[in-house]
Amino acid sequence: MGIKEFYQRHFSSSDERIVSPGFVARVGGVGVALFLLTYFLFSWTMETVIHSRKEVLVPDIAGKSSVSALQALSENNLAMKIEGYEFNETVPIGTVLRQVPEAGSTVREGKIVRVVFSQGGESVFTPNLIGLPLRNAELLLRQRQLVLGEVSESYSLKAEKGTVLSQDPKPELSVSKNTMVQVVVSAGQPPAGIVMMPDFRQKKSDEAQQWASQNNLSLAITEDPSSLFPGGTVIDQAPAPDTVVSPDAKISLTVSSRKGAGSADKEFRVHYEVSQSGAQRHIRVVALGKQGEREIFNGLRDPGSKIDLSVPYGGAEKVRIFVNGILVEERPVK
Repeated sequence: MGIKEFYQRHFSSSDERIVSPGFVARVGGVGVALFLLTYFLFSWTMETVIHSRKEVLVPDIAGKSSVSALQALSENNLAMKIEGYEFNETVPIGTVLRQVPEAGSTVREGKIVRVVFSQGGESVFTPNLIGLPLRNAELLLRQRQLVLGEVSESYSLKAEKGTVLSQDPKPELSVSKNTMVQVVVSAGQPPAGIVMMPDFRQKKSDEAQQWASQNNLSLAITEDPSSLFPGGTVIDQAPAPDTVVSPDAKISLTVSSRKGAGSADKEFRVHYEVSQSGAQRHIRVVALGKQGEREIFNGLRDPGSKIDLSVPYGGAEKVRIFVNGILVEERPVK
Protein backbone atom coordinates (compact mmCIF):
# COMPACT_ATOMS: atom_id res chain seq x y z
CA MET A 1 0.00 0.00 0.00
CA GLY A 2 1.35 3.42 -0.96
CA ILE A 3 1.44 6.45 1.31
CA LYS A 4 -1.34 8.10 -0.61
CA GLU A 5 -3.68 5.07 -0.29
CA PHE A 6 -2.85 4.80 3.46
CA TYR A 7 -3.89 8.35 4.25
CA GLN A 8 -6.95 8.17 1.98
CA ARG A 9 -8.15 5.06 3.88
CA HIS A 10 -7.57 6.37 7.41
CA PHE A 11 -8.41 10.06 7.15
CA SER A 12 -11.50 11.85 5.89
CA SER A 13 -11.44 13.72 2.65
CA SER A 14 -11.41 16.98 4.61
CA ASP A 15 -7.92 16.15 5.88
CA GLU A 16 -6.46 15.15 2.57
CA ARG A 17 -4.93 18.54 2.00
CA ILE A 18 -3.08 18.32 5.32
CA VAL A 19 -1.56 14.91 4.88
CA SER A 20 -0.96 14.99 1.24
CA PRO A 21 2.16 13.28 -0.08
CA GLY A 22 3.73 16.64 -0.80
CA PHE A 23 3.21 17.75 2.78
CA VAL A 24 4.75 14.54 4.15
CA ALA A 25 7.73 14.92 1.87
CA ARG A 26 8.20 18.51 2.95
CA VAL A 27 8.01 17.59 6.65
CA GLY A 28 10.52 14.77 6.19
CA GLY A 29 12.87 17.04 4.30
CA VAL A 30 12.73 19.71 7.00
CA GLY A 31 13.46 17.09 9.73
CA VAL A 32 16.47 15.78 7.85
CA ALA A 33 17.69 19.31 7.24
CA LEU A 34 17.35 20.22 10.93
CA PHE A 35 19.25 17.07 11.97
CA LEU A 36 22.05 17.75 9.50
CA LEU A 37 22.22 21.40 10.55
CA THR A 38 22.41 20.45 14.25
CA TYR A 39 25.10 17.85 13.59
CA PHE A 40 27.24 20.21 11.55
CA LEU A 41 26.77 23.05 14.05
CA PHE A 42 27.89 20.74 16.92
CA SER A 43 30.86 19.43 14.96
CA TRP A 44 31.85 22.93 13.94
CA THR A 45 31.62 24.16 17.55
CA MET A 46 33.75 21.30 18.90
CA GLU A 47 36.30 21.72 16.17
CA THR A 48 36.44 25.43 16.88
CA VAL A 49 36.94 24.89 20.64
CA ILE A 50 39.59 22.21 20.21
CA HIS A 51 41.48 23.50 17.25
CA SER A 52 41.40 27.11 18.34
CA ARG A 53 44.08 26.15 20.91
CA LYS A 54 47.55 26.49 19.53
CA GLU A 55 49.98 23.62 19.36
CA VAL A 56 52.98 23.98 21.65
CA LEU A 57 56.10 21.99 22.45
CA VAL A 58 56.33 20.41 25.90
CA PRO A 59 59.35 21.96 27.67
CA ASP A 60 62.01 19.84 29.35
CA ILE A 61 61.36 20.15 33.09
CA ALA A 62 63.43 17.15 34.25
CA GLY A 63 65.88 18.24 36.92
CA LYS A 64 63.95 21.41 37.71
CA SER A 65 62.43 22.35 41.04
CA SER A 66 58.66 22.33 41.44
CA VAL A 67 58.51 26.13 41.15
CA SER A 68 60.71 26.26 38.04
CA ALA A 69 58.83 23.36 36.43
CA LEU A 70 55.44 24.97 37.01
CA GLN A 71 56.68 28.27 35.64
CA ALA A 72 58.07 26.64 32.48
CA LEU A 73 54.77 24.83 31.87
CA SER A 74 52.58 27.86 32.57
CA GLU A 75 54.58 29.93 30.09
CA ASN A 76 53.39 27.45 27.45
CA ASN A 77 49.81 27.38 28.78
CA LEU A 78 50.25 23.85 30.08
CA ALA A 79 49.15 22.42 33.42
CA MET A 80 50.99 20.13 35.84
CA LYS A 81 49.80 17.17 37.87
CA ILE A 82 51.98 15.39 40.45
CA GLU A 83 51.84 11.65 39.87
CA GLY A 84 54.04 10.62 42.79
CA TYR A 85 57.41 10.70 44.55
CA GLU A 86 60.41 8.35 44.37
CA PHE A 87 63.73 8.06 46.20
CA ASN A 88 66.76 8.84 44.07
CA GLU A 89 70.30 9.22 45.40
CA THR A 90 71.52 11.33 42.45
CA VAL A 91 68.64 13.79 42.11
CA PRO A 92 68.05 16.41 44.83
CA ILE A 93 64.85 16.27 46.81
CA GLY A 94 61.96 18.24 45.28
CA THR A 95 63.33 17.91 41.73
CA VAL A 96 61.42 16.53 38.72
CA LEU A 97 62.53 12.98 37.92
CA ARG A 98 60.43 12.41 34.78
CA GLN A 99 57.44 13.75 32.87
CA VAL A 100 54.64 12.58 30.58
CA PRO A 101 54.36 13.71 27.76
CA GLU A 102 58.09 13.77 27.17
CA ALA A 103 59.99 16.94 26.45
CA GLY A 104 59.68 18.01 22.82
CA SER A 105 56.27 16.44 22.29
CA THR A 106 53.70 18.54 20.41
CA VAL A 107 50.47 19.09 22.33
CA ARG A 108 47.71 21.66 22.42
CA GLU A 109 47.51 24.37 25.04
CA GLY A 110 45.83 23.27 28.25
CA LYS A 111 47.38 19.81 28.19
CA ILE A 112 48.17 18.34 31.62
CA VAL A 113 51.78 17.22 32.05
CA ARG A 114 52.16 14.48 34.68
CA VAL A 115 55.37 14.56 36.73
CA VAL A 116 57.17 12.43 39.34
CA PHE A 117 59.34 14.21 41.93
CA SER A 118 62.49 13.01 43.65
CA GLN A 119 62.54 12.48 47.40
CA GLY A 120 66.34 12.51 47.30
CA GLY A 121 68.32 9.75 48.93
CA GLU A 122 66.87 7.74 51.76
CA SER A 123 68.23 10.02 54.45
CA VAL A 124 68.23 9.61 58.22
CA PHE A 125 69.50 11.74 61.10
CA THR A 126 72.53 10.60 63.04
CA PRO A 127 71.67 9.93 66.69
CA ASN A 128 73.63 11.44 69.55
CA LEU A 129 75.94 8.67 70.78
CA ILE A 130 78.03 10.76 73.19
CA GLY A 131 77.88 9.39 76.70
CA LEU A 132 76.49 6.00 75.66
CA PRO A 133 78.25 2.66 76.18
CA LEU A 134 79.60 1.37 72.88
CA ARG A 135 77.13 -1.54 72.80
CA ASN A 136 74.15 0.79 73.22
CA ALA A 137 75.55 3.14 70.59
CA GLU A 138 75.82 0.31 68.07
CA LEU A 139 72.23 -0.80 68.71
CA LEU A 140 71.00 2.77 68.25
CA LEU A 141 72.86 3.04 64.94
CA ARG A 142 71.23 -0.16 63.70
CA GLN A 143 67.81 1.20 64.59
CA ARG A 144 68.54 4.23 62.41
CA GLN A 145 69.84 1.97 59.61
CA LEU A 146 73.38 3.25 60.07
CA VAL A 147 76.61 1.29 60.47
CA LEU A 148 79.22 1.47 63.23
CA GLY A 149 82.53 2.35 61.60
CA GLU A 150 86.03 2.63 63.05
CA VAL A 151 86.22 2.58 66.85
CA SER A 152 89.24 4.26 68.44
CA GLU A 153 90.11 4.84 72.08
CA SER A 154 91.22 7.83 74.07
CA TYR A 155 91.94 8.26 77.76
CA SER A 156 89.43 10.31 79.73
CA LEU A 157 89.42 11.85 83.18
CA LYS A 158 85.62 11.86 83.41
CA ALA A 159 84.04 9.25 81.13
CA GLU A 160 83.93 5.59 82.10
CA LYS A 161 85.79 3.07 79.97
CA GLY A 162 83.84 2.09 76.85
CA THR A 163 81.76 5.29 76.82
CA VAL A 164 81.49 7.21 73.54
CA LEU A 165 83.44 10.48 73.73
CA SER A 166 82.91 11.76 70.19
CA GLN A 167 81.47 10.74 66.83
CA ASP A 168 81.78 11.52 63.13
CA PRO A 169 79.39 12.51 61.55
CA LYS A 170 78.19 14.67 64.42
CA PRO A 171 74.75 14.21 66.00
CA GLU A 172 71.56 15.28 64.20
CA LEU A 173 73.08 15.51 60.74
CA SER A 174 71.17 14.26 57.69
CA VAL A 175 73.01 11.34 56.07
CA SER A 176 72.16 8.49 53.71
CA LYS A 177 71.15 5.13 55.12
CA ASN A 178 74.01 2.70 55.76
CA THR A 179 76.45 5.58 56.37
CA MET A 180 79.34 4.54 58.62
CA VAL A 181 79.68 6.47 61.89
CA GLN A 182 83.17 6.57 63.42
CA VAL A 183 83.40 6.86 67.21
CA VAL A 184 86.02 7.51 69.88
CA VAL A 185 85.41 5.72 73.16
CA SER A 186 86.96 6.20 76.58
CA ALA A 187 89.90 4.01 77.49
CA GLY A 188 89.41 5.01 81.12
CA GLN A 189 91.80 6.93 83.36
CA PRO A 190 95.25 7.56 81.90
CA PRO A 191 98.16 5.53 83.34
CA ALA A 192 100.88 7.11 85.45
CA GLY A 193 103.13 9.41 83.49
CA ILE A 194 100.42 10.69 81.14
CA VAL A 195 99.09 14.16 81.95
CA MET A 196 95.66 15.09 80.60
CA MET A 197 93.96 18.45 80.51
CA PRO A 198 91.11 18.68 83.04
CA ASP A 199 87.92 20.62 82.34
CA PHE A 200 88.42 23.95 84.14
CA ARG A 201 85.50 25.75 82.50
CA GLN A 202 83.13 27.43 84.97
CA LYS A 203 85.69 26.80 87.72
CA LYS A 204 87.95 29.29 89.49
CA SER A 205 91.25 30.09 87.81
CA ASP A 206 93.11 29.39 91.10
CA GLU A 207 92.33 25.68 90.62
CA ALA A 208 93.86 25.71 87.12
CA GLN A 209 96.94 27.56 88.31
CA GLN A 210 97.48 25.02 91.09
CA TRP A 211 97.20 22.12 88.62
CA ALA A 212 99.67 23.75 86.21
CA SER A 213 102.16 24.32 89.02
CA GLN A 214 101.94 20.68 90.18
CA ASN A 215 102.67 19.44 86.66
CA ASN A 216 105.40 22.02 85.89
CA LEU A 217 103.39 23.56 83.05
CA SER A 218 103.28 27.19 82.00
CA LEU A 219 99.91 28.90 82.03
CA ALA A 220 98.82 32.00 80.08
CA ILE A 221 95.68 33.87 81.15
CA THR A 222 93.59 36.25 79.05
CA GLU A 223 90.99 38.36 80.86
CA ASP A 224 87.48 39.03 79.57
CA PRO A 225 85.75 41.98 81.29
CA SER A 226 82.50 41.46 79.33
CA SER A 227 81.95 37.91 80.61
CA LEU A 228 78.67 36.91 82.24
CA PHE A 229 80.51 34.94 84.90
CA PRO A 230 81.83 36.27 88.19
CA GLY A 231 85.42 37.51 88.19
CA GLY A 232 88.05 34.77 88.31
CA THR A 233 85.87 32.16 86.54
CA VAL A 234 87.42 30.21 83.66
CA ILE A 235 85.39 30.80 80.48
CA ASP A 236 87.45 28.89 77.93
CA GLN A 237 90.61 26.85 77.74
CA ALA A 238 93.12 25.33 75.38
CA PRO A 239 93.83 22.47 74.97
CA ALA A 240 90.33 21.01 75.25
CA PRO A 241 89.46 18.74 78.20
CA ASP A 242 90.82 15.18 78.04
CA THR A 243 93.66 16.21 75.72
CA VAL A 244 97.06 14.63 76.48
CA VAL A 245 99.41 17.42 77.55
CA SER A 246 103.11 17.25 76.76
CA PRO A 247 105.74 18.89 79.03
CA ASP A 248 106.28 21.75 76.55
CA ALA A 249 102.56 22.34 75.91
CA LYS A 250 101.18 25.86 76.02
CA ILE A 251 98.18 26.10 78.34
CA SER A 252 95.94 29.12 77.89
CA LEU A 253 92.83 30.17 79.80
CA THR A 254 90.26 32.88 79.23
CA VAL A 255 89.13 34.15 82.62
CA SER A 256 86.31 36.51 83.52
CA SER A 257 87.43 39.83 84.96
CA ARG A 258 83.91 41.21 85.44
CA LYS A 259 83.69 43.42 88.50
CA GLY A 260 80.71 43.82 90.78
CA ALA A 261 78.44 46.81 90.36
CA GLY A 262 76.31 46.81 93.48
CA SER A 263 72.63 45.95 93.08
CA ALA A 264 73.00 45.87 89.29
CA ASP A 265 75.30 42.87 89.67
CA LYS A 266 72.73 40.57 91.24
CA GLU A 267 72.82 37.10 89.76
CA PHE A 268 70.22 34.75 88.34
CA ARG A 269 70.81 31.18 89.47
CA VAL A 270 70.54 28.39 86.90
CA HIS A 271 69.97 24.96 88.43
CA TYR A 272 69.53 21.82 86.34
CA GLU A 273 69.38 18.17 87.42
CA VAL A 274 70.31 15.45 84.93
CA SER A 275 67.85 12.56 84.73
CA GLN A 276 68.61 9.62 87.03
CA SER A 277 68.18 7.03 84.26
CA GLY A 278 70.31 6.18 81.25
CA ALA A 279 73.91 7.05 80.50
CA GLN A 280 75.96 10.24 80.59
CA ARG A 281 74.41 13.17 78.81
CA HIS A 282 75.91 16.07 76.94
CA ILE A 283 74.61 19.25 78.60
CA ARG A 284 74.91 22.68 77.02
CA VAL A 285 73.61 25.90 78.59
CA VAL A 286 73.39 29.09 76.54
CA ALA A 287 72.55 32.65 77.62
CA LEU A 288 70.81 34.93 75.10
CA GLY A 289 70.93 38.69 75.44
CA LYS A 290 71.52 41.93 73.59
CA GLN A 291 75.08 40.87 72.81
CA GLY A 292 73.87 37.66 71.20
CA GLU A 293 74.32 34.04 72.29
CA ARG A 294 76.91 33.06 74.87
CA GLU A 295 77.70 29.54 75.96
CA ILE A 296 77.95 29.29 79.74
CA PHE A 297 78.25 25.52 80.09
CA ASN A 298 79.21 22.65 77.80
CA GLY A 299 80.12 19.19 79.05
CA LEU A 300 79.21 15.60 79.87
CA ARG A 301 77.38 14.90 83.09
CA ASP A 302 76.49 11.61 84.81
CA PRO A 303 72.87 10.57 85.52
CA GLY A 304 71.56 12.32 88.62
CA SER A 305 74.27 14.99 88.64
CA LYS A 306 73.43 18.65 89.23
CA ILE A 307 74.52 21.79 87.42
CA ASP A 308 74.54 25.16 89.19
CA LEU A 309 75.43 28.34 87.32
CA SER A 310 75.05 32.07 87.86
CA VAL A 311 74.05 34.68 85.28
CA PRO A 312 74.00 38.40 86.20
CA TYR A 313 70.70 40.22 85.72
CA GLY A 314 71.01 42.46 82.70
CA GLY A 315 73.62 40.19 81.18
CA ALA A 316 71.04 37.90 79.54
CA GLU A 317 67.34 37.80 78.75
CA LYS A 318 66.91 34.04 78.34
CA VAL A 319 68.72 30.85 79.25
CA ARG A 320 68.41 27.75 77.08
CA ILE A 321 69.34 24.23 78.17
CA PHE A 322 70.24 21.57 75.60
CA VAL A 323 70.53 17.84 76.39
CA ASN A 324 72.28 15.73 73.75
CA GLY A 325 71.79 18.55 71.26
CA ILE A 326 68.04 18.91 71.89
CA LEU A 327 66.54 22.04 73.44
CA VAL A 328 64.72 20.83 76.57
CA GLU A 329 64.10 24.06 78.46
CA GLU A 330 64.09 27.82 78.03
CA ARG A 331 63.94 30.14 81.05
CA PRO A 332 63.54 33.91 81.13
CA VAL A 333 66.07 35.77 83.26
CA LYS A 334 63.87 37.78 85.58
